[in-house]
Amino acid sequence: MSWLIVAGFVIVFVGLLLSIALHEIGHLVPAKLFGVRVTQYMVGFGPTLWSRRRGETEYGVKWIPLGGYIRMIGMLPPRPTDEPGRLRSVSTGPWQGLIENARAVASEEIRPGDDNRVFYRKPWWQKVIIMAGGPAMNFVLAFLLFAVVMMGFGVRVQTPVVSSVSKCAIPAAEAGQNRDCRESDPLTPAAKAGLRPGDHIVAIGGTPVPDWETAQRLIREHGAGETTLGVERGGQRTDVRVDLIAQDMPSLTDPDKVEKNVGFLGVSPTTVVEKKGPGYVVGQMWDMTERTAVAMVNIPKKMVGVWNAAFSGDKRDPNGPIGIVGAGRIGGEIAASDLSVDTKIEFFISLLAALNLAVGMFNLIPLLPLDGGHIAGGLWEGLKRAVARVRRRPVPGHVDVAKALPLTYVMATLLIVMGGLLIYADLVNPVRLSG
Repeated sequence: MSWLIVAGFVIVFVGLLLSIALHEIGHLVPAKLFGVRVTQYMVGFGPTLWSRRRGETEYGVKWIPLGGYIRMIGMLPPRPTDEPGRLRSVSTGPWQGLIENARAVASEEIRPGDDNRVFYRKPWWQKVIIMAGGPAMNFVLAFLLFAVVMMGFGVRVQTPVVSSVSKCAIPAAEAGQNRDCRESDPLTPAAKAGLRPGDHIVAIGGTPVPDWETAQRLIREHGAGETTLGVERGGQRTDVRVDLIAQDMPSLTDPDKVEKNVGFLGVSPTTVVEKKGPGYVVGQMWDMTERTAVAMVNIPKKMVGVWNAAFSGDKRDPNGPIGIVGAGRIGGEIAASDLSVDTKIEFFISLLAALNLAVGMFNLIPLLPLDGGHIAGGLWEGLKRAVARVRRRPVPGHVDVAKALPLTYVMATLLIVMGGLLIYADLVNPVRLSG
């Protein structure tokens, strides 16, 4: 089975590299379209493993496969006070010297005739499109991959068709013990009413039931007391009177919470696989994007949990962040599992889709060196110029992102530390599918 684990790791690893490569193409294509000179397109960091020059751009792969980049000339504008042909004074302050050195390095790439091909001189909306192209590519990939799963393989859906009827109503305090029924336990409302596996619940209290989620909601909202179930049995419709009881149940929206004294029937739904349409994929993408955005806000707290898991032995949060090693290990578990080939393929595609969605959202955080920092700079430049036009004032200069370099270096250091911590935690205390 060890070769399957390695194969699963390699599949996820290659999928991530392809996602990174396509992310950078999302930047490369609009940059070239808008006339920015791109000197490098690289997948990975560190020493170059392989490269080939095509025109003015060097395309290649580097040894450390933890990201990628394209190098555009003129990412940093000159100081507003700089004049052509005049010497510049250099500050001895550590941060100011760092900024000016970065400007000098950026200016070395600019050749005669490149004045209109530098990034900083492009209109603000072109800057935004170029920098948003990478995350947009991740979102497109996530949508397409999720569409393959939901429209091609199908989605497991719970239907309001009874698969089993609980015999007894176990008290809420003992509900998680998986014990057998005792003589002292009361019958469930479903057992009293004579419901059977295969019964299709089509209405509750006269309200149509199109899906199991609606059935759950109506039963819980009704609380204790009598109601009528519309049931299809053997092709015929019949009404069944049931006397619901009140029970404490896990919340439908947050499994860690408990809903007190909600209506309880005592049946389990039938799970089927349904192939969905594009509209369903859009809705699911929206929901997953919202959840991912919330997760991004909670990254600092989640990283504390990763630290505790790495050095204190705490259990890893299955919904917490993972690194490339952790993703690869999950791929290995999938490959080595007893699942069918179709199910394994579905899991791999879903995993890559979720990773692309997370990468896209993470890159939109409005801090340099992430794409979101450059997007925020472009939007701020556009806002300043719009306000200047309204107030009939001179057009302001380009937003000087170089001033944010100190914060950029701090952020870059934090990203490196986070990445290292995730790799370590994924090695010593990984997230496992089996829990």
